[in-house]
Parts: sequence; C-alpha cells; structure tokens
Amino acid sequence: METSFADRSVPREVATLLGGKRVVLRETSRAVTPFGGVAVFLAYLRKIEWIGTVRKHMPVQWRSPNHIDPAVTLTAFLLAVLTGAKRFAQANWLRGDEALRKLLDVERFPTDDTIRNLFKQFSMGHVQRFFSPLAEWQMRRLPQRSEGYTLDLDSTVFERYGQQEGSLKGHNPRKHGRPSHHPLLAVLSEAHFLLHGWLRSGNCGSSRGAKEFLEEALAMWGQRQTIRLVRADSGFFDDKLLSFLEERSLPYIVVARLTAWVKRTAQRVEPLTPLDADFAVGEFRLRLFPWQTTRRFVVVRERLREKRDSPGRKLIDVPGYTFRVFVTSRNDAPEQVWRDYNRRADMENRIAELKHDLGADRFCLQQFHATEAAFRTVLVLFNLLAEFQRATGLSGYREPGTIRAQVLVCGAILGRAGRRLVLFMGKSWGGLDTRIPLLNSLLQWQIPTSPKLETVLQT
Repeated sequence: METSFADRSVPREVATLLGGKRVVLRETSRAVTPFGGVAVFLAYLRKIEWIGTVRKHMPVQWRSPNHIDPAVTLTAFLLAVLTGAKRFAQANWLRGDEALRKLLDVERFPTDDTIRNLFKQFSMGHVQRFFSPLAEWQMRRLPQRSEGYTLDLDSTVFERYGQQEGSLKGHNPRKHGRPSHHPLLAVLSEAHFLLHGWLRSGNCGSSRGAKEFLEEALAMWGQRQTIRLVRADSGFFDDKLLSFLEERSLPYIVVARLTAWVKRTAQRVEPLTPLDADFAVGEFRLRLFPWQTTRRFVVVRERLREKRDSPGRKLIDVPGYTFRVFVTSRNDAPEQVWRDYNRRADMENRIAELKHDLGADRFCLQQFHATEAAFRTVLVLFNLLAEFQRATGLSGYREPGTIRAQVLVCGAILGRAGRRLVLFMGKSWGGLDTRIPLLNSLLQWQIPTSPKLETVLQT
C-alpha cells in the first residue's frame, strides 16, 4: 500500500526552540548555495587567468573521452579547501551545489575519488614541473619593496594515522611516537607569501636538507628583490646552513642551540646592558667545533616574573633569569637584533592557518608524492588568498578562516533574467553591500609585473 504524505517519517512541521511557534518544512527546486560570496573569488581567479595557467603546466592528461579536465579537478579541490573541507571526502559537499557549479560553468563536479586519482598520478618530476612554474607565476605579482623581504624558515609536524609512504616516527611534540611527515616551509614575511615548501618523512630533523631546500627556494626567487634577512629557530642552528648564508652574503638571525659551550659562554658575558628593569642584552664571539669561523652571538637575559611566561632557557648558574641566544651576521645593536627576530613569531600564525583553516595536514594519500602534490596545492591556495586580499583592497591581513566567514559564506539563490544567470545574495549575510566594493577594487586592480619580466620585454 502506498504511504501517504502524512505518514512519512520526516515531519512537515517543527516548533521553534524558545517560543514553540510552528514552522512548516518545505523543499525548493531552486539552486541554493551557502557560498554565494565565492563569486568574488572566482572573479579574481578569472582576472589572473588561473585556469589557463593550470592547463598550461598540468603534467597529467587523461585519454578517456569521458574525462573531466584535470585543471577543473584541481580547481574543484581548491574550492573545497577554500570552503572548509578538511578531508578528500568532504569535497563531495560541493557536488550538490548547483549554483556553484553554474558559477564554474561545469556540467559535472569531480568526486572525491576523481580528485584523489589526479593526485595519485603525480610523480616527483610532475610535482617539480607543475608547482615550480606556478610559484614563478605567483611571484611575478608580489608588491615591490625597496627595503626587500624577510625570509623565515620553519618546520612543522603532520601526524599520520596509517602506513603511508614517508610516515615515520620522529620528533613529535604533541603525540610522542606517532608516525608523521615533517614539512619544511619558507615564508616571505611581509607579503604573507609561502615561497617554497617540502614534504619530508617524519624521521627528519629540522635542519636536515635545509641548505638544499633554501638553495632551491633562492633559485626560484632569483634576483627579483633583495632578501634583507633570513630568520630561523634553533632547529636550523647548523654550520652547513650558516656557511651557505655567509657564502651568499645573506644576513641572518638564528636562535642558537644551547650547547654546553654556548651556555658557559653566555652566562659569563659581562657587563650586560640593561634595557629596562626586566631585560638586559650582551654579545660575544665564539667558534664551536667543528666550525671553520668565529661567529657573533647576541644574549638576551630576562628576569623571571610571576604570572608571565618568559621565553628562553633557565641556566642553573644564573637563577631567576631566562636566557635567549642568537647567532647573527648582522652588525646592529644587540637589542635591535633581538627585536628584529621577535617579528618572526608571525611565522607560527602562518603554520596554524595552514593547519586549522586550510587543513594542510589532513589531505594524505598512500603515495608520498601524491600527498606532496595535495600539500603544495594548499600552499598555492594560501598564496592566492593573500593576493586576493591585496587585489580587493581589504584592510590589513586576514586569516583564511576570516575570509571564509566574512566574504565567502553568503546564502544565495541562483535565478535567471532572460538568458543571463542571476545570483541573489542574502542581504542578512552582507549581500552586495559587502561584496560590490571588493569587486570594484578587483576590476581596478592593475596586475603588477616583476622587474625581471619588464626588462625582458624592453629588450
């Protein structure tokens, strides 16, 4: 016997939580999306010719007559991460979004398996041939800075749950003994730009491969603009890396690892110059074994206080204080070296944004280079979001999660006016009042060209 509408398990009415008023449930065949604001980001991608650039460098090509363009598949992954996906499977939530599909102008939205299969085709050579030109393409549009950029180096830990390639036990401050990957990152601090990234196996120390990584990053950067300073934490306190920086005449400030000799020398520095009641600075020169040269060290001593965490290490012979020691090639006053390094704290925010806002540590596949391709795609998205903010004239830097909440999320309904598509954005979500100024700024945005490219065009 046919079940009547009234007997269906889904209720036709609910009551409001507080007042108990009746709310009738109905469904609509109209295309509704919670991400109406993505239209602004898609306008930005079109202006920078994203699809054409991806197609030009995409190393994976399908032969099936029923295939989905790999550039469309990569863009679908990009949009899934942009709208909050933290797993490949969560990319499927956009498949039913007809309004977003119309904005992309695609008939079929890739499944999560299609996205996985694309990344599984990437070998080491594919990763290099695809992402290096993309990085070059993005670097061309960085703002010019007469004083140059600061390059920050850091590593982080991506915990893994399985037997993926490269997922090995190593340094893991949160979950000891848990297999992981241990990526390296290089960030241009002032532009919030991820210059380069390597995915490494979990048993790598922070400085392992750091010299080769930096050499590759600098080769990508070329002679565009000056690198005014390289900063890194104690994991990069390595003679091989420091010697490389000195050979390239790159100024650096690196946190010194407090070995026995460094501790002993630091606690004997006298006199320390007081900066205020709590801080004092000094310096010394030291040649450690097996270094070939003597280097300058800067000491910062901080008095321990109640209800305040003091960074640095306690030395047994000097109770009541913590010490921080930096090795540097700079000739500035010790306090200036310390203050310049302190600005590196923003690097931790970039790593947190990659993990918490964009899920960079969540997209993992069995093959190492497939995982690396997904990781590098998230880095590309991070840089696109940073440039999107500059192009649309947003004031100050905003985290990806903030961009998602303030710009991308907007209830909207897709309609038509004649043969033209119309997207009706909910006014209660900011509607056009919030997004028209962004589109106007985007239309007026002049895409900058690197000095290197201009020189080539003039000749």
